[in-house]
Amino acid sequence: MTTQDTGSGTGSGTALKRAKAGALEVEHVALELGGRSILKDASFSVAAGEFIGVLGPNGAGKTTLMRAMLGLLPLSKGTIRVNGAAVVRGNPSVGYMPQTRSGLAGRHLRGRDFVAMAADGHRWGLPRASAAARADVDRVLDLVGGRTLATRPLSELSGGERQRLLLAQCLLGDPKLLLLDEPLISLDPRHQTGVVDLVRSVQRELGITVLFSAHELNPLLNSIDRVLYLGNGRAALGTIDEVITKPVLSQLYGSPIDVMRVNGRIFVMAGDVEVDKLDHAHEDGPDGHSHSHDHDHGHDHGHAHHTGTHSHDV
Repeated sequence: MTTQDTGSGTGSGTALKRAKAGALEVEHVALELGGRSILKDASFSVAAGEFIGVLGPNGAGKTTLMRAMLGLLPLSKGTIRVNGAAVVRGNPSVGYMPQTRSGLAGRHLRGRDFVAMAADGHRWGLPRASAAARADVDRVLDLVGGRTLATRPLSELSGGERQRLLLAQCLLGDPKLLLLDEPLISLDPRHQTGVVDLVRSVQRELGITVLFSAHELNPLLNSIDRVLYLGNGRAALGTIDEVITKPVLSQLYGSPIDVMRVNGRIFVMAGDVEVDKLDHAHEDGPDGHSHSHDHDHGHDHGHAHHTGTHSHDV
């Protein structure tokens, strides 16, 4: 079995009942990066209004797949359709939050100006920004509860507060699909919960579709409708109970995997080590600290039109 698409999710169910058309269709897609096969023959579909958690080990292709959905990476084979149309670069119906870098913390740019950088493409800096662009910035700041952050510099904001502004950028222009690439990286558990709750609240209010990638399932457990798990060139999409199982994950990892449920949490184990802990260990440099989150990519503003995004994850 190359791909498993096991049906509708559990979650709240309301978004799925509203769904009338596919927001995302992936058919027999293969992806390569640097001569390495990332996905081999992935097929799945996501309904409009679903909240999908995207998981899998480092190198499984979470970032690569999102970049393909944005038209930033050519497919080796197969097709991807977004909201019924072929993938095109700069699709205004798609909002994108790339992997965030800690360099944002050193910027003295005001919160509102940071969000506005992504309004109307790169043209916001012109003196005569349109009233419509200003109104759109106000709208998205209200959506994420960010008005109080608008006058403060990024350097004074917490990681969770900066994520609110990044989410606001993604919502400019009223996209129908949000691709959020590891928005929980480097956040403590309290801020992780806040970000997930905020995304879920906005997603429900707007009725949009969200793909939310993460290293670990537990922060998403009570919010997602279904989970898309990538591994070993394969993709499995279904409810948590359908996908987060020993047989499915063992096939995706290509090695024995155990799934443990303890006090409402789920632990994916490779031997006696949690898989997400194992992934982080592989990222560490000689000093024992991960270097993958510490680079500032100055153009990564979290919007689909910012197509120069780079990432260390695959």
